[in-house]
Amino acid sequence: MKSGPVPLCLDCRMLESKIVRVAVAALCVAAMGAGCDSSDDAPPDGGNVTVTTMRGALLQASDLGGSWAEPQASTDTQRLVPLCAGPATAPPVPPGAEVVAAPLADEGPQGAQTLNQTALVYPDVTAAQAALAALRAVADKCPGSVNQAHQTTAEKNEPAYTETARTQEINEGGWAGFVITRHKQYEPKHPGTADVAVAVVSKANVLVVDGYAVYRLGNASGSPQFDADWKKLLGTVLKRVG
Repeated sequence: MKSGPVPLCLDCRMLESKIVRVAVAALCVAAMGAGCDSSDDAPPDGGNVTVTTMRGALLQASDLGGSWAEPQASTDTQRLVPLCAGPATAPPVPPGAEVVAAPLADEGPQGAQTLNQTALVYPDVTAAQAALAALRAVADKCPGSVNQAHQTTAEKNEPAYTETARTQEINEGGWAGFVITRHKQYEPKHPGTADVAVAVVSKANVLVVDGYAVYRLGNASGSPQFDADWKKLLGTVLKRVG
């Protein structure tokens, strides 16, 4: 399902996202604070954005506080987070970019939050737009819903679930692209949910791919603040770039 542009937190002063972390039945709310000031290194209109600017714009664990940290497992910087619902393959980074990645996680026995931020810095706006078009072509082929049977592999043991997805346009503050939001509901005998937002936006010579997810174990209801949270997280990064 597709709908109109999504407003982002491009004018916020403070990042006030509240993310739920539960005991056995729910993931409790952890307050987060991070400034939304734009970077002094941001280029004038029409100029190229540098790798240094993007490295400073992406959120760090210290911005989010609490138990956020860089994941211990290494990340393949040449692959992005999956766009589609179900057991989808993570798309490769469109060629020609310098990659700046900042993956973060807040994990516990009853659930987790993850934030996978990737900035792709291209030589010019034409290359960045081509990369955006390539990822949009992948997104346009994503199914609206997936019914997945129980999976057991060497890497995971996941109960059966139903996952729905929708695509919305983003066009605000000079940044344009799309976001896919997904909701995963596990089978009743293994209650749990996952909410995922993958935003892909471009401005000048840069493409930002921002994947935020909240996993709630032992709880059949989704995260009530999820929609506001992913917009604030993404909006903070984009405001820093300018």
